[in-house]
Amino acid sequence: MLTSIRPDRDAMTLAASGLLGGLLLWLLGLHTQGGHSLAAPWVTLVPLTAMAGAELLRRAAPRTALTIGTLALVADQFTWGNLATILMFTDVMYAAVLYGTPAAARRLPAATLLITVASTIGFLAWFRKPEALLIGLVIGLVSFIPALTGVSVRTHRTAADAARLAARQTARLAEMDRTQAVVAERARMARELHDMVANHLSAVAIHSTAALSIDDPETSRSALKVIRENSVEGLAEMRRLIGLLRESGEDEEPVAAPTLAALDTLVEQTNVNGASGGLVCTLEDTREAGGDALPTPVELAAYRIVQESLTNALKHAAPGPVTVRLADADGVLTVEVVSVFGSRPGPTAPGSGAGLVGMRERVALLGGTIVAGSEPDGGRKIWRVRAELPVTERTMRE
Repeated sequence: MLTSIRPDRDAMTLAASGLLGGLLLWLLGLHTQGGHSLAAPWVTLVPLTAMAGAELLRRAAPRTALTIGTLALVADQFTWGNLATILMFTDVMYAAVLYGTPAAARRLPAATLLITVASTIGFLAWFRKPEALLIGLVIGLVSFIPALTGVSVRTHRTAADAARLAARQTARLAEMDRTQAVVAERARMARELHDMVANHLSAVAIHSTAALSIDDPETSRSALKVIRENSVEGLAEMRRLIGLLRESGEDEEPVAAPTLAALDTLVEQTNVNGASGGLVCTLEDTREAGGDALPTPVELAAYRIVQESLTNALKHAAPGPVTVRLADADGVLTVEVVSVFGSRPGPTAPGSGAGLVGMRERVALLGGTIVAGSEPDGGRKIWRVRAELPVTERTMRE
């Protein structure tokens, strides 16, 4: 398996530097201990070469490198000794902790500390001289200090990796939040655009069809009048939407959102637009006069629900009454629009279903409920839209 391990560039540099430095010290005759009767001077090069080989494996196989380095360091003690061998061992020990397994990173500092303490006590008991403490100090500098340094560097690297991972996760969450915000804003813009324009365009479509199908100057004149009114109001609504979408308007004053106080005008406009289709719209407001003002989101949502319901009645309702009811009880605003369900003669306008989707989205954002559908009422069927919107801040949060 070791033949398939390729040392990295740093390992090759350290091994070559250590080997060349050791050869230079050997040639100069600089040894760590005096002449040894059991070995010739050249034998010192054997542990040196083995330690250089261990340096090649410091990152690719740190456990193997530490085993070879330990054996080479022990063998070096039976030769004349070389400082480069000892220095390379400190790097091998450091690399074993830094690049080894988590278990090795935990065990090696403790093991080297025990070896240092045990060796110090042993040599002190053996020689019975204070100089024996220097041997323990050297052992600690060669083994325990590199292991401790490796633990410190490894801890900092782990913390840095965790910080980078947290930063990437934060960036990913921020991107998800941004995407969701964009989607939500696009949905809000779609609701506003539909609710602002659909009512006027529906009236334009119905009356323009009537003007084209009925060859009567008076009918055409009346239809064109309604078309012009709705076109002008539609353009005003579009200007309002454009004003809302502008990032900053230097020459534009803030535009107020429509409120329930404008329902009278909306009902009157529906009567004008729906007169040719036999629609008669009335407003029944049972709320207490002079009551507390409703929150702006509730006012806007209620107005848009009524506006869209009247638009649908203009498109699809059979001739008959269209009733808009408002009630406020127990902190809940009830909005109800009832029209006759069925078909009617004359021109109609197609629907896309986006209005009902927009109403449900508005109500869901406020934590309310909405029901829309047909139901029997005596001998006929009616179409009822009923929404309940919480009007207090506590209720809206719940």
